[in-house]
Amino acid sequence: MWRLRVCVTGLKLTPNAFSAATSKPESILRRLNSRADCCRLLCADVTRTGPRYMSTEPKRIRTDNMTGKKIGTHNGTFHCDEVLACFFLRQLPEYTDAEIIRTRDPAQLAECDIVVDVGGEFDPKRHRYDHHQRTFTETFHSLCPEKPWVTKLSSAGLVYLHFGRRLLTQLTQLKEDDRQLEVLYDKLYENFVEEVDAVDNGISQCEGEARYTVSTTLSARVGHLNPRWNSKSQDTEEGFRKALKMVGEEFIDRLDFYKSSWLPARTVVEEAVKQRHQIDPSGEVLLFSQGGCPWKEHLFALEKDLQVETPIKFVLYPDQNGQWRIQCVPAGLNTFQNRSRLPRHRLQTPGLLRQYPWGQCPQWADERSSAICIRSLSCPTVPCVSVQTKRTERLLNDL
Repeated sequence: MWRLRVCVTGLKLTPNAFSAATSKPESILRRLNSRADCCRLLCADVTRTGPRYMSTEPKRIRTDNMTGKKIGTHNGTFHCDEVLACFFLRQLPEYTDAEIIRTRDPAQLAECDIVVDVGGEFDPKRHRYDHHQRTFTETFHSLCPEKPWVTKLSSAGLVYLHFGRRLLTQLTQLKEDDRQLEVLYDKLYENFVEEVDAVDNGISQCEGEARYTVSTTLSARVGHLNPRWNSKSQDTEEGFRKALKMVGEEFIDRLDFYKSSWLPARTVVEEAVKQRHQIDPSGEVLLFSQGGCPWKEHLFALEKDLQVETPIKFVLYPDQNGQWRIQCVPAGLNTFQNRSRLPRHRLQTPGLLRQYPWGQCPQWADERSSAICIRSLSCPTVPCVSVQTKRTERLLNDL
C-alpha cells in the first residue's frame, strides 16, 4: 500500500480525480501535473505503508567485476544445495565474477552459461544441473562407479562431482593427479557435501523415528536465513547473499582442517602401518615415535586401502609429558569394544612384561631410559616389543 502526502496551491479537483488507495504514486503525480486547473505543485512525499511482495522479475547477485558469465538458479526460497553449488562455481576461474541470476523464467535461464537446481534438466554437456525431475535418480556411485556413495545427488553434489577436483586444485594448489587431492575430494564429499545432498532430497540418516532432533546443520542454518512467513519484506536477496558467504566460509574452514591437520595425520599413520613389521614381526603393533595423533579413522581406512590381512591390535606413542602409552585398537569407529586387550591380571605373566635397565634392552640397547617389553598376547612366540619410558608405573596404571 502506498501513502501519498501532497501539498498544493490553487488546486481544483473534480470527483474521481484519483484514488490514492489504488493508484500508483507515479500516475497520481502525472495526473496532478497535467490537469489544467492545477496551478502549482509545492511538494510530494511518497512512502510505502503496506507489505512488500516478492517480485517475479529475475534477481541478480552482482560482483564488481563481471566477466559476462551467468550462473542461473531459482528465485524465491533458497536452500543449501543451490547456495553451495553457486559457491563452488564462483571459485573457478571462469565463474569467479559471474553474475548469479535467480529466476524460474525459461527464457532467462536459457541465456545462462550454467544452471543449477532449476530447469528440470540434467545435461553436463550443456551445463544444466537440476535434480528435481522425476526421472532423476543419479548418485555418486551411478555416475562414478569407483565411488561408494549411493545418496541421491542434489545440485550441490552434481556440481561437486563434475567440478570438485578443479575446485580443490584452485583452493589448495595441489595438482589434479596428486593422490592427496583425491583423498581430500573423497573426504569432503563424504563429510560435507553428501549431508547437503541427503537433506535436500529428504533422506534420513537412520530408519525409523529419530531419538532426538538435530536443528543446527548447515542446511538448517541456511534455511533460517530466508524471510519469516510474517515478515513485512519477503525479499530473499539479502538472505541469499548471507547464505553464500556462510556456506563458503564453512567449506573453506573444513577444507583447511582436512588439508593442514587431518591429511598430515593420515601420512603419519600410513608410514607407521608400512613399518609395523619392523616394530613387531606379528604386524599387530603400530609405533608413533613422534607422539600421538588422531589415528583411528585413518587406520581403518588404510587397512582397507593397503589390504592389511592381520588386524592391528595395539598402538604405542609418547604423550605430551614424554610418558609412553599403549592403546588397544577398537573393533570399529563407533564402538568401545577392542580387537584385543591387555587385562591387568595378566600383566604379571612370566615373559609378558619385562623391564630392562638402561643399555641392556635387546632391541633398543642404544636408547635412553628404561624399557618395557610387551609380548604379543595373541602369539606368545613373537619377540617382544620394546617401549622406552621414564616411569613404568605410569604405563602399567594406564593399561
